[in-house]
Amino acid sequence: MSQKRYFKTDSGQTRSYQIRIKGHLDSLWTDWFEGLKITLEADGNTLLTGSVVDQAELHGLLKKVRDSGMTLISVCPLKSGKLDQPDKTTKGERRE
Repeated sequence: MSQKRYFKTDSGQTRSYQIRIKGHLDSLWTDWFEGLKITLEADGNTLLTGSVVDQAELHGLLKKVRDSGMTLISVCPLKSGKLDQPDKTTKGERRE
């Protein structure tokens, strides 16, 4: 017996995310992650920050990370309009 799950979507609204990757990316990756701000963190990791139009675009970004062999540390949704504040109402999963 299959269970149906229905999710509320914010159709037509962009959502901002922080994607943390293990290691520093050099400037050659800027074009590949077009539209995302790339921040090299003091702990040796890279933070990609920006907006995506829908879940398909987010999954496309995560596919790029996976296909390039990068290690994904975390994906955190951000508060609306706040590109530096994680949304504490949702649980971002941290995988190491």
